[in-house]
Parts: sequence; C-alpha cells; structure tokens
Amino acid sequence: MDVRTTGSTLLLPLSGMSGLPLDQVNFVACQFLAFIAACLLRLYWHPSQTSPWVRHVIAASLGTFLIIFCFGWYATHCFVQVLLCYAVLTFASVGNIHKFIFVLSMGYLMLIQVSRIYVFGYGLFSTDFSGPLMLMTQKVTSLAFQIHDGLAKEEADLTVDQQRFAMRARPSFLEFLSYTLNFMSILAGPCTCYKDYIAFIEGRNFWIKETKFDGKCLPGRIEPSPLPVVWKKLLIVASCSVLFVTLSKTFPAARNADAEFIASASLSTRLCYLLVSVQAVRPKYYFAWTLADAINNAAGFGFNGYDENGRSRWDLISNLNIWKIETATDIKSIVNNWNIQTSLWLKRVCYTRVPVYPTAATFALSAAWHGVYPGYYMTFSCGVLFIHASRRARHFFRQLHLGWTPPQLSRVIVSWLVTQFTVAYVVLPFLLLAVEPSLRFYSSLNFFLHIMVVLTLLLLPRTFGHIGSTHSQLPVTKATILGKHKDSVTGPSPVDTRPCPIHNDDELCTHSNQDVEVSTLATQ
Repeated sequence: MDVRTTGSTLLLPLSGMSGLPLDQVNFVACQFLAFIAACLLRLYWHPSQTSPWVRHVIAASLGTFLIIFCFGWYATHCFVQVLLCYAVLTFASVGNIHKFIFVLSMGYLMLIQVSRIYVFGYGLFSTDFSGPLMLMTQKVTSLAFQIHDGLAKEEADLTVDQQRFAMRARPSFLEFLSYTLNFMSILAGPCTCYKDYIAFIEGRNFWIKETKFDGKCLPGRIEPSPLPVVWKKLLIVASCSVLFVTLSKTFPAARNADAEFIASASLSTRLCYLLVSVQAVRPKYYFAWTLADAINNAAGFGFNGYDENGRSRWDLISNLNIWKIETATDIKSIVNNWNIQTSLWLKRVCYTRVPVYPTAATFALSAAWHGVYPGYYMTFSCGVLFIHASRRARHFFRQLHLGWTPPQLSRVIVSWLVTQFTVAYVVLPFLLLAVEPSLRFYSSLNFFLHIMVVLTLLLLPRTFGHIGSTHSQLPVTKATILGKHKDSVTGPSPVDTRPCPIHNDDELCTHSNQDVEVSTLATQ
C-alpha cells in the first residue's frame, strides 16, 4: 500500500480498502468536501443574505484547511508565495508591478519544481504538491498584469480584452487571500479572472448577463439554478473515475518505451498501443477539471448568460470540452478545448505582450510553468515545430485543387486518426518525464514524424497563392488589425484581434473568454 504523502493520514484505512495511494484519496475527499461547502455557500451564505466579508473569510479559511490536509507542511510554500506577492502588489510601482510579480512567482515556482526532482525524486507523489503553487502563480501574475493595465496604461493602449479585466484599484488583503486561496479552486483550479471572482463573491455575476433572444429580454438578475449542469458534470466525473482506474492500469504509457515491448511487438501493435495508452491518461484530467468546474458551479460561480434557446450557460470558467477533444480532426481543435483557462492565462500574460517570437515564448513559458522534467521541454519544443508544420500543410492542401474530393466519412476518419496519433506522439515524453525513455521510443520509430515535420517546414512555402486561381492570398501580419466578431447571445465578448499561434496565418484571433486559440498542449 502506497502511503507516501506529506498530508494527513486520517484516511489511511480508506486508502487501504480502495487500493489507491493515500494522496489521491486525500485529494478526492477534499474535493468532495469542497463540493458540499460550495452548495452551502450558495444556499446558506448567499450574497443576498451574507456580506462579502463573510464570504471571503469562508472561502479563504476553508481553502487553507484543504491545502494543509492534502499537503501538510508543504502548503507553507503556497502561503509564502501569497505573502511575498501581496507585499509586492502593495508597495511596488504600478509601472513595474507586473514584472516583479512575474519574476518572483515564476522564480519561486521553478525553485519548487527543481526540488521535486533533486529532493523528492521523479514522480514521487501521484498528486503533485506543486499543483496549488502553479495555480497561484497563474492568479497572481494575471492580477499583477491587470493592475498594471488599469493603473499604469492609457485605456486607448489596451486591447478590448485588457480593458475588460483592467483593475482600477489594488485589492485588500482579505480579497487577495480569498482570490488565491479559495476552496473552490485551491486544489485543481481553474484560474479565474479577479473581476469575475469578486463579482461572484458580491453577487454581481448575474446582474451583467441580461440576454436577448427571440425578441425577448431575459433579465440576468433572476438567478438560474446550476443543479442540472452540476448533476451532468458529476455524472461525467463518475464515468471518468471508472475509466481512469481501469484503463491506466491496463495500458500504462511507460510501456511504449519498454525495451522488451519495442523488441517483441510489431510496428502496428506499438502504434495502436501508443494511441490507446495516451488516450487512457485523459480521464484523469477530465475527472479533476470537471469536478473542479462542478464545485464552482455548485457555489454559483461560472454563469455565462444564456444560449439561443434560453438555457443558462455555466461555462465561464470551464477548463475543457471533452466531446470536442475526443472528436477533434485537427490539432487546433484539441488545444483549443484542453486546459482552456491555462491557455487564456498564457495568451494574456505572454502571447499578446511579447513583441518577438510570441509562439516560441508562449511554449517556453508553458514548459517552465509545468516544471523542469526534461520530458516537458521535449513535448513543448516539438509542439512549436508541429504547430507551424500543420499550419503550412493546412494552407497547402486547402488551396490545392486535386480534381476530386474523397468521401466525407473517409476524410473525417483519416483526419481523426492522424490528429490523435500525432498528439499522442508529441505528448508521450510529457508522460515519461525523462529523456532516456523518450529518445528510446522516438528512435525505435526512426523519428519519422519529426522528419516529416522538418521536411514540411523546408519544402512548403510560408505563404501561398490560390493554386489554379488568379487571386493571391495576402498573409496577415502581427500588427493589430480590425476584425469583426460575431456576438453571441450574451452580447459582445472581449476581442483580441492579434493572430494566435495555432491559427492559419489568414485567420484572426477573435475569440471571447471561452474561445481559446493559444497553443499549449498543456496536460496538467
């Protein structure tokens, strides 16, 4: 029985009965306790009958308890980061506050990440104690940039997205503690924008969602019930837990790099196993992120207006779209719907602010944020090349007139297989962590996808005219340009018109708070 944990051993008997590691049992137990607390927060400490001060205290104190229960003394690192960052937020000049916070929080996080390898060893805990620290890094850096945008920059210099989230005052200490330590997101996220969180605490998150559809106005002040969505997400959580426990033990990803398996299995068997074993890892993330989403929704957080049929939407802070991921026929669809809030964080603090090589900078930040395992950097460095290669190939085949069109079903099946296999090929080092097994796996396949990507980048031009047409297609530059954004039924959404890393060069980044186009291939 695995009892390795720095947290509480109170649930050790349950760990023995279930056969699950104690730290996983602690995590699941704390999340379900958070779910119960979220229901109580909405029903008995509702903003209509409870002051924001009380709601802040409840959120921060319970979050503090949960992180100590799960990680014990190691939770101290989270408290240290919170206190140091608040000191900087309070005393640093607004002109440099974002730089100081970014360097401080990322530096502290990377120091802890290094300790995971050289102090605690590779993959010691099945639930990573640096996870809450990663989430806090997202929160404090986002807040610092929003304070800088609101207090140090002219509104005309901000994008529409930055104008929406810009802060005109620094938060109080209690508000900061509640935002960073709240029990709804302390263990599994997601990272939320400060203004959205404060609106939820104060009960203003429904007021700004008045919606028009079918010629009628549905007032947002009538608070919709999240119960139908919450029950649906809990059903998904239960299904994913069964799938993960079953599939992860049957198809361990490490077997892809096992020398005996490589020597004995045929190429077709190994390729099928690669696809299945990487797919088998996904339910773990589906479980954690969907449960976290259900917890926030149960508390009344996550309301995002109404759809065209008048049904309430609870996807404001959702972190993934399982159906779109599993049915994706291109890499862009997967990364757009995977770890959405992390993708938005990378876009807002890095991609839209870096003047040169924003795609490479975004991938580098994503790798550093995840940790210092070499496998992370192998995945993200490959990701840069694969994204650019897929962009060029898409341009080429989109404008190449072959004279015939393959059947729709055949195109979908082939595109799905190619996409899922490519993602599995790139992501495997992320799961293996170390260089040696990753290189063993790639060398056993002769690095064939790497070679195809390099040839694609070398042989296909960066831009194309319409093949067989007199028209030419002009590439979109990185300069800010105007683009139209189709308003949803909830009204205009924040629009950033800079192209995104995984977009075709002729597409604009006109996504709202939920439509992510920043490529991260993030799997944690």
